[in-house]
Formats: sequence, structure tokens, C-alpha cells
Amino acid sequence: MLRIRGTIGDLPVDLTLELDQADWAQLGAHFGNQVQAQPATTAASSAPLRQDDALWQTARDLLRKAGQINGPELLEQLEGLTGSTAAGKRLLVRLRHCEQVKVESGADAPLYHWVD
Repeated sequence: MLRIRGTIGDLPVDLTLELDQADWAQLGAHFGNQVQAQPATTAASSAPLRQDDALWQTARDLLRKAGQINGPELLEQLEGLTGSTAAGKRLLVRLRHCEQVKVESGADAPLYHWVD
């Protein structure tokens, strides 16, 4: 399940998507993350891992496309992506420790930079 929260213009948006194994594979392929098909017997136990991998890849792509973003704004976008403050914070911590990400102290908040 994927929850998207935010606004379109002045309209609030709260959208929940239920994705099956094939949908996650297609989403992962779209972001360059090839997901291997699993046998049906292990599909249920490995689905949460693939969802986390897809969210992680999406979080990395979000920062990569932005180039630079401040911490509070990035957290807000990650919360919208995951539908949860706790999950958004986990992704933020994971980004902080990612080798492609540089974190600098800003005047009011940390700045996250994507470095190749």
C-alpha cells in the first residue's frame, strides 16, 4: 500500500494505492530498480521488503531530481510519500547515511545535497 498526501493547488489530496507484486515490479523498473520475480510461495513474505525498496528508490530519486533540499521540506515530501511521519523519518535518516547524499548545516535547517 502506498499513501500520497499533499495538495494540488488549493485542494487537499489524500490518496491510497494498493499495489500487487506486478505493480511494484513495474514501479521499480520505472525508477531503474529491477525487481526480480519471486515464486508464489515466497511472494507474501517478501512483499514488504520490495515495498521498502521501492520507497527507498523513490526517496533517492526525489532528492536526486531536486539536487538540494532543506530537511523540513524533504521530510514533508517523504511523509507524503510514505503516509507516515515515522516512515518518513526513517527514510530521512537512511538518506543522511547514503553515500550519494551530503548533509550540510544550514542557517535554519540541514541541507541535503545529491552528489554523484
